[in-house]
Amino acid sequence: MQSMTIPRVLLLSTMSLAVHAAWAEDDQVTPPQVVQSETAEGSKVYVTAARQNYRALSATGATKTDTLLKDLPQSVRVLTADLLKDAGVTTLASALDLASGITRQSNLGGLWDSYAMRGFTGDPNFGSDYLVNGFSSSRGYNGLRDTASTASVEVLKGPASALYGRGEPGGTVNLTTKKPRFEPVYAVDLSMGSFHNHRTAVDLTGPISENIAYRLNGAYEKGASFRDTVGTKRSFISPSFIWLIGDTTKLSYELERSVQRVSFDRGVLAVNGVLGLIPHSRFLGEPDDGPTEVKSLGHQVFVEHEFDEKWKLQSGLSYRDSSMVGYSTEASNLLADGRTLSRQRRHRDSAATDMSGRVELLGRFDTGPVTHNVLLGADAYHFEDRRIHTRRTPSATNAYAIDIYQPVYGGKADPMLLSIDTRENQRSHAFYTQDQIDLTDRWKALLGVRWDRYSQTVQNFRTKAVNDQSLSASSPRGGLVYQPLSTVSLYATAARGFRPNSGIGIDNRGFPAEQSKSYEAGIKLETADGKLTGTLACYRISKENVLTANPANFNYAIPVGAVASKGVELDVSGDIYKDLRLALAYAYTDARVSRGDAAIITGSRFPNVPRQSGNLLLTKVYTVNGRQATLGGGLTYVGDRLGDVAFTSNFKLPAYTTVKLISSWSPTRKLRLALNVDNLFNKRYYASSYSQLWVAPGQERTATVNLNYKF
Repeated sequence: MQSMTIPRVLLLSTMSLAVHAAWAEDDQVTPPQVVQSETAEGSKVYVTAARQNYRALSATGATKTDTLLKDLPQSVRVLTADLLKDAGVTTLASALDLASGITRQSNLGGLWDSYAMRGFTGDPNFGSDYLVNGFSSSRGYNGLRDTASTASVEVLKGPASALYGRGEPGGTVNLTTKKPRFEPVYAVDLSMGSFHNHRTAVDLTGPISENIAYRLNGAYEKGASFRDTVGTKRSFISPSFIWLIGDTTKLSYELERSVQRVSFDRGVLAVNGVLGLIPHSRFLGEPDDGPTEVKSLGHQVFVEHEFDEKWKLQSGLSYRDSSMVGYSTEASNLLADGRTLSRQRRHRDSAATDMSGRVELLGRFDTGPVTHNVLLGADAYHFEDRRIHTRRTPSATNAYAIDIYQPVYGGKADPMLLSIDTRENQRSHAFYTQDQIDLTDRWKALLGVRWDRYSQTVQNFRTKAVNDQSLSASSPRGGLVYQPLSTVSLYATAARGFRPNSGIGIDNRGFPAEQSKSYEAGIKLETADGKLTGTLACYRISKENVLTANPANFNYAIPVGAVASKGVELDVSGDIYKDLRLALAYAYTDARVSRGDAAIITGSRFPNVPRQSGNLLLTKVYTVNGRQATLGGGLTYVGDRLGDVAFTSNFKLPAYTTVKLISSWSPTRKLRLALNVDNLFNKRYYASSYSQLWVAPGQERTATVNLNYKF
């Protein structure tokens, strides 16, 4: 299937809406302090700054302004570049393991990122939501997100609907990308690891002229797996440019191209509800199905113009084509003998186009002693999704079966039949406003509201049916911050959220939009020297019309009546002692169905969401032969979880704890060597599941040697 295009008139009309991206640097430093001194030769000015280990001072995604974290009435965790580097992170999934309240979900056989934040997962038809430079970059088929071009990952807790529209009340993830620099820096990164994994990445930046600079990030990865016959090839490339048009205007452009070829792998099964009876390595599909190919090509254009010191305009455009094509063989039913597994065969051919743009005016003014930092904005998007899927379920005459204890590959299914043939169009436009108010030196407030208008059309070519719906919603939020000391912030916030559901149910009807309410309160602390910060938050979220698998037919979704999540989260990061860095995250999450029916039982826990989870990373910095070296370790704990997305069984995944070893040495200023070992003690665990038949085993012990050279 060819990728779809949007009519040229829509492209031209949306080009006028172009958005600001955060001009984030790769390293975190304190705001520069300017010191002026008088000497015999005259006046000299010194600018000083201190490096911030594992912590950031501000985030752009929470308010679309560069706001200090301590002034935000919400919990925000920024996963900084040095933390991601020390932890050996190369994917979004492994980055999010470092934040509190985020747990892995079933990821469609390893094809895309899927996670729950505060218990909520998002649209089951696609991977989990995330933003790149403030634009939605997860609608469609975008594979597993590589971090080769990522400068930092902002984990924004609570609903973001007042700014971004559709979104999960549990929170939003915003990735800021590495920006071009006017100072030449060139780096190459080489990795080798267990299971014949190899990775090469480059990061090149420098000036083209006085006013134009470029950056090129790229990565190629290839390897096998601890899973039998499963392999992966991934490539990612992202060139970007910035043009300084005079002293007050910036124009930038970024392109992302990713290609992923990976075996579709539903994992292992629980034999009559019992895990561990077959090896973690056992592949129950068909190697001859070949890889599923996921492609994504995205463009972003940003324009920023400063009128004066107080007012500026920021705008931008995002356009993304994506596709997913491939065969799969998936478990269907374990027969009465307890060893013969009947299977289904499927072919997925999906493509999507996502275009969005926005324009925003930011300004600052005073009304007496009160300072207002205001934002006025408008945005729109058009998303088109085309699916042609074929499928063959097992029959009495051809079970397309495999012996789970002594598998023999090469089975042949009957010819597949058309199961899905749809085209979905979503259109949305919105207006929003926000006011960050400095009431006094100690009191700050945040008020915002967004008005959305959304339409959806789903054409079912198999049944010749067409379904249309139009929705509108307002999403307000408000928050208050009190700072009794410069190192203490107390905050409270409330918000209402809105999220349209894509797709159609088994009755060929669209789904009602999700509606949510969220309340959060917390405290933010930092040490007197500013080197260690922490946030303790408690929250309660309620939501209606959440989609889950239909117990009558897992190929379709159905809305649950109402769900709720409440919990406590703790995030701490920074230097706890000289040359000793800490990153700590802990969450208690109680997420349940609050109003169900005969099929979805009231009180059921959310699938793949543990009550307790946590992550700890400690890194000690040493000096070896006059050069810096690090040695550290980490612990990850995930409690037991419901393992069936249909809420209809008591099947659970057991709790687990894994240990991580990290180390590095820089023998020269330009060279850095690192050795990381994940799952050091080779703990056998299960990362997520969709049902008892589709359980994803956790990664076995994996050692990775890395070389990074700057020239």
